[in-house]
Amino acid sequence: MSELTPPLLSVVTNRDAAGGIGPLLEALDAALATGAVDIVQMREKDLPDAEQFTLARRLRDLTKGRALFFVNDSASIAEAVHADGVHLGEASRPVAAVRQQRPGLLVGRSVHDTEAARQAEADGAHLIQAGAMFATLTHPGEPPAGAGLVRAAAGAVSAPVLAVGGVTAANVSEAVEAGASGAAVIRAVLAADDPGQAALALRQALEAAWSSRPGETA
Repeated sequence: MSELTPPLLSVVTNRDAAGGIGPLLEALDAALATGAVDIVQMREKDLPDAEQFTLARRLRDLTKGRALFFVNDSASIAEAVHADGVHLGEASRPVAAVRQQRPGLLVGRSVHDTEAARQAEADGAHLIQAGAMFATLTHPGEPPAGAGLVRAAAGAVSAPVLAVGGVTAANVSEAVEAGASGAAVIRAVLAADDPGQAALALRQALEAAWSSRPGETA
């Protein structure tokens, strides 16, 4: 898989939310088995590099033929495990540098304002994540940006913009209505009692909202 064709559903890893690495892999396998997930993004920045590499290899095997696989921040690990892309935080290396040094990788960028979104696209980002749209346990105490950031970012760039932060099947339509090309989620899938059904519910809500946008079809 290599296409970033909206509407996109990305699951961002968090082994603590899932209950450990074993449950994380089980939850992702269940979600991927439904065909509802387009991207798996490994975000385990507190793990030592060697453990990140080991997990990345397992996730590459799990996602192969079923979803795109992005590694957070480390282009070297992404390339070593034959991942599809690398996802960069706003404080990470410049998008342009990664595009130049690792031309075979797709590059995503997290942004928290419109100018950062414009810069990311100008530097060659293929995918942009904007948020946090709703309150999220990943960033406790931080006020959510709401729909305004997603609307502004999506209006400023042509690259797909994924809403991130507290997105669920119940509110993903708000993200799409604001201009998002999809959503990136953590607990909505990984902490669910049935990750497969949770992923399917998100996919159904996402496609329904996408079909309702003028000029779009699921």
